Amino acid sequence: MTRTDVTEETEGSEPGGYAAARLRLLTEGARSGPPRRRALAELTDDWLAGLFGAATGGHTGVSLVAVGGYGRGELSPRSDLDLLLLHDGRDDKAVAALADRLWYPVWDLGLDLDHSVRTPQQARKTAGEDLKVQLGLLDTRHLAGDLGLTSALRTAVLADWRNQAPKRLPELRDLCAERAERQGELRFLLEPDLKEARGGLRDATALRAVAASWLADAPREGLADARRRLLDVRDALHLATGRATDRLALQEQDEVAAGLGLLDGDALLRQVYEAARVISYAGDVTWREVGRVLRSRSVRPRLRAMMSGRNGGKPAAERSPLAEGVVEQDGEVVLARTARPERDPVLPLRAAAAAAQAGLPLSLHAVRRLAATARPLPTPWPAEAREQLVTLLGSGRPTVQVWEALEAEGLVTRLLPDWERVRCRPQRNAVHLWTVDRHLIETAVRAAGFTRRVHRPDLLLVAALLHDIGKGWPGDHSVAGETIARDVAARIGFGRADAAVLATLVRHHLLLVETATRRDLDDPATVRAVAAAVGTERTLELLHALTEADALATGPAAWSSWRGSLVADLVKRVAGVLAGEPAAEAEAAAPTAEHERLAVEAFRTGGPVLALRAQTEPPADPAQPSDPSDPSDPSGPSGPADASGRGPGDPGVVDPAGTAPEPLGVELLIAVPDQAGVLPAVAGVLALHRLTVRTAELRSLPLPDGVDGSVLLLDWRVAAQYGSLPQAARLRADLVRALDGTLDIAGRLAERDAAHPRRRGVEPPPPRVTVAPAASRLATVIEVRAQDAPGLLFRLGRALEAAGVRVRSAHVSTLGANAVDAFYVTRGEGVPLPGEEAASVAREVEESLRG
Repeated sequence: MTRTDVTEETEGSEPGGYAAARLRLLTEGARSGPPRRRALAELTDDWLAGLFGAATGGHTGVSLVAVGGYGRGELSPRSDLDLLLLHDGRDDKAVAALADRLWYPVWDLGLDLDHSVRTPQQARKTAGEDLKVQLGLLDTRHLAGDLGLTSALRTAVLADWRNQAPKRLPELRDLCAERAERQGELRFLLEPDLKEARGGLRDATALRAVAASWLADAPREGLADARRRLLDVRDALHLATGRATDRLALQEQDEVAAGLGLLDGDALLRQVYEAARVISYAGDVTWREVGRVLRSRSVRPRLRAMMSGRNGGKPAAERSPLAEGVVEQDGEVVLARTARPERDPVLPLRAAAAAAQAGLPLSLHAVRRLAATARPLPTPWPAEAREQLVTLLGSGRPTVQVWEALEAEGLVTRLLPDWERVRCRPQRNAVHLWTVDRHLIETAVRAAGFTRRVHRPDLLLVAALLHDIGKGWPGDHSVAGETIARDVAARIGFGRADAAVLATLVRHHLLLVETATRRDLDDPATVRAVAAAVGTERTLELLHALTEADALATGPAAWSSWRGSLVADLVKRVAGVLAGEPAAEAEAAAPTAEHERLAVEAFRTGGPVLALRAQTEPPADPAQPSDPSDPSDPSGPSGPADASGRGPGDPGVVDPAGTAPEPLGVELLIAVPDQAGVLPAVAGVLALHRLTVRTAELRSLPLPDGVDGSVLLLDWRVAAQYGSLPQAARLRADLVRALDGTLDIAGRLAERDAAHPRRRGVEPPPPRVTVAPAASRLATVIEVRAQDAPGLLFRLGRALEAAGVRVRSAHVSTLGANAVDAFYVTRGEGVPLPGEEAASVAREVEESLRG
């Protein structure tokens, strides 16, 4: 039968009428959410039933069945139709013709269709072989035809599922875990898949399947509402994009938010994350219960009888005490029979701390009882409550699941009301892996590993919990957080001096890493400014540990061996000042023999001379453990330092014997006769060869007595973006051409960008260039914050050259897609720029980046 024949025979079903009614339904602003999904399902039911009736001509022994999402009556605007044509197997040719009369009209309307034609026996056999098919059949719903056939299949499928549950539920659990590993956790993703990610719609469907097995059940409070919210978001996403997509892309989030009546994309993500958190926690509890039930069923009947108590023949559960009012039972932490939460306000924290210390989950029933009956803590908290909080935070990785259990029942915001503003708050920065609230807990987990490095572990752990608490408020989160931290410290029972330390740690939790990566550590003003902000050696010790914990909890791009070495160097210098040692005035270091050799060679040849030198890790400090083999280290090994290809007598390359560089990268020394345009030329050549610049210093070396002029020495630390370092001879050849004007760096970079266009994404914020006030007595510090891109340092070098300033050193830092660079600049005679001139230079550089 041809497509034309099918269409002619089904014209009486009025597909055009269905399409028009469907369009009206989807464009009615007054109807959305569950009512619209139900109405769309009912409209589709009627249309398909009409098609079926027109096509069967009274034929019996066949029925049309909705399965999967359509079977649940959940049709989003662009959902596919999951249909099963069920038949008794008596007339296969007639059934095949019927299928054509049903499927072709659906395709003609451009609707996605997931279809199958089976007998009940075939359906059951396929379900037994394919878990996904079995899950879809659990939501079987009759549409038209032989109701008895459909009912019999539904009864048989449910019976099969319940009989096979001990075998199939572990398979379903593994399937969910594998999908979560592949798709990630919905509540932490900036572009989440609403269906496939952990905590998404597929997990909600899996929980329905567990409940249908009668083996265990999911916590029902809030679960249906969480599922409804995700479906509402998917509906709005389909309408905004016109596509059957479950991926909530960044560029569509504001439009989807508007479609749901929300303020913006952040408000949308927060709702999505809240819903995903509910589903994820329900999944954790449910799968634990499934495991418990399956373990109990695996015990042999005779052994069960031996373990049975006197009443009812049930096994007597062993209960091991963990703390006052808290016991372990069957792999979970529960309340003791004698516990009285209504008389013991510390019990929630004591139970949580005991669970984290034991590495066990808090029982759902225990958490709910605590939430329903526990008395609120007095203000300030008693010492035991504060100690239990510190114990909970210092328990390492188990803290996470215990904290989430407390959050699920609202206990965290009851203990710490300021937590509400950061709960499920997204962070629109690719560097961050987590929402604000989870980042704070992850920081505490990391800090727990550093408690042996500090004299006050309690202050470190509480500071880790609070360091970003100001992100729920407008303005600088460090400033807002300082006030909140001081208030929280007083509420939970810290004295005034300790509260002041916590406030300082929160206020300056970014100070060390920002200073170390963006300032000249040889400038005494830098060290003195940090010492003044920190105040004491004990506070510096805490801040150092907090800095590392915060960065490690942020993501791979936020910490590396290189950053750690810079921060450690700064801490050592600041500690000296706080111990009473004077900050030495910065003096130009005497040129080394290698520097002098390079300078003489550059003067003799009249061109640039290069030397590559591997930078090895600094000696390990037992107080500062690190993992130099960390694969996430963005400054990782970049290839052999002796890959210069230097031949005998090559005048432009001075290269050491060299070995493969360690994660700190490679030091690139360049000597070149003093001339204009050196900085942009070097930066441009490095960009062309895909070399990342970590630090850059420029200094002028005088030539021997009796020789006019000077040689510029550039001491840069670089690393290959990927692969090995380019040959030094090629670098020198390109640098020669860049300096004499025969290499069009800007054009080459533009050609490369055109050849590899970037994906469309969110428009980045405009660049910002400012003058850092009082950052140095020796130079003016120009700070640049911009979207990182190949050739950015080249463009900055050109802009600074055009502004007529001299760059003394550059401190380059990249966090995700953001470049944060600092340039120490002077006038030609080596003095800082006056205020108005400095501001003018900053404006010129910013305009060049915007152009």
